[in-house]
Amino acid sequence: MTTQDVLDVFESAGAVLHGHFILTSGLRSPVFLQKARVFMHPDKTEILCKALAAKIEAAGLGGIDYVVGPAVGGIIPAYETSRHLGAPAIWVEREAGVFKLRRFEMEKGARVVIIEDIVTTGLSIRETVESLKELGAEVLAAGCLIDRSAGKADVGVPLIALAEYEVPAYPADKLPPELAAIPAIKPGSRSL
Repeated sequence: MTTQDVLDVFESAGAVLHGHFILTSGLRSPVFLQKARVFMHPDKTEILCKALAAKIEAAGLGGIDYVVGPAVGGIIPAYETSRHLGAPAIWVEREAGVFKLRRFEMEKGARVVIIEDIVTTGLSIRETVESLKELGAEVLAAGCLIDRSAGKADVGVPLIALAEYEVPAYPADKLPPELAAIPAIKPGSRSL
């Protein structure tokens, strides 16, 4: 799939929004990719995750024991991608602000791939890598549906992105005037 193919799937689900958005990272952006609108359609999710799984397989990582998604955003794409990779899907979730593998056990030396929905700064993946390495896992790579940084985010392991779509993101104190003039919306509100 090309980046345009991926964006077409997002557009077809009404998931490419324009305005002034406060991202999870705290940065501000004029474009928000509301992946929940894609994930509510199993057929669209399958198209994207099957293509991501094929790209991961083409990377020649070898055997994968687990596909791990950071909660909450990575759970659905990790599950669907794992289905196409033939590996179990598990997830990490925050406990006292730190990602932990709470509901599952993993043997030392397990070979894992992390799957995230959308990468902006890579923080969730970096935190997931750290939590898995503490358990003795071998993190082979991370994958995502869209890399908003267009390859600039450092996630601590190789990043396999189905699409790279650079969208501007700004610190709150460095907004361009045209963005500052629009009221900010924090994604996750019902208005999105």
